[in-house]
Amino acid sequence: MHEIKPNAVYTTAEAQEVLKISNSTMKRLLKSGLIKANKIGKQYRILGHELLSLLSPGVDKKATDIYQKVKVKTIEATNNW
Repeated sequence: MHEIKPNAVYTTAEAQEVLKISNSTMKRLLKSGLIKANKIGKQYRILGHELLSLLSPGVDKKATDIYQKVKVKTIEATNNW
């Protein structure tokens, strides 16, 4: 089982491996907009955040909330430097 990191960038092949889906299914998900991706040259790049939101919206929201809390605390702590 692969761990999906929210801030990691995945190729379509890596995303297929993590999601355990075929190439044609990946193309369908990209075309339908269920997975949002950025096209760089002729290749797509997918954020781990998008994969998490597809698989488990609740887990994705929880991870985002925790990240935002840590970010705010870090900014507050470094403002006094």
